[in-house]
Amino acid sequence: MTTTPSVTPSVQLVSDLVARIPEFREAYETHVLHQGGVLPHVFFWDVVQDTVRSFLGEDPAAPDWRRTLAFLEEESRRGILGVDEVIVTSFLGDLPSPQEPGHAIVHRLGPVMAAKFARLRPLG
Repeated sequence: MTTTPSVTPSVQLVSDLVARIPEFREAYETHVLHQGGVLPHVFFWDVVQDTVRSFLGEDPAAPDWRRTLAFLEEESRRGILGVDEVIVTSFLGDLPSPQEPGHAIVHRLGPVMAAKFARLRPLG
């Protein structure tokens, strides 16, 4: 998708995520309804929760965590400021801590996100 001038890179990231992984559509629609628009950092809290639930096998209907990580790795490789800000701050930064269930997902991050995660949270 191409970015139109009125759409920020972070909002485009959310649109592209929902387009690529339609299982996020319901969460997206609920988010837009409650927030009155797209707030990427807020929406990504739901993305993290659904991704970790999928990784742990707790919710068979959750979007597949592998597809989500693959999409975010692709986006991370692009090096777009607003996109990286959302992925680093509101995805990588909100992954479970070492003592929390699901922390092992950090070992499944692609190389670009793994490097950003290591800089963000050197202790895990």
